[in-house]
Amino acid sequence: MTKKFAGWRVSSYSEAGGHCVEVGRSTSGTIGVRDSTLHGRGPTLEFTRAEWAALLNSMQATR
Repeated sequence: MTKKFAGWRVSSYSEAGGHCVEVGRSTSGTIGVRDSTLHGRGPTLEFTRAEWAALLNSMQATR
């Protein structure tokens, strides 16, 4: 069964009309990440809230 995600938002760091990443949330609270250029037909990476927070913290630490 495929989990449904809603409220997809495009990253503010995405290029206009180019390589974009979208983030959405499922009803169970997990975070989905997908390539917006595939118009919802590609794979979605799924993160728990703790995994998502760890990923964001890791990326901010390398800035």
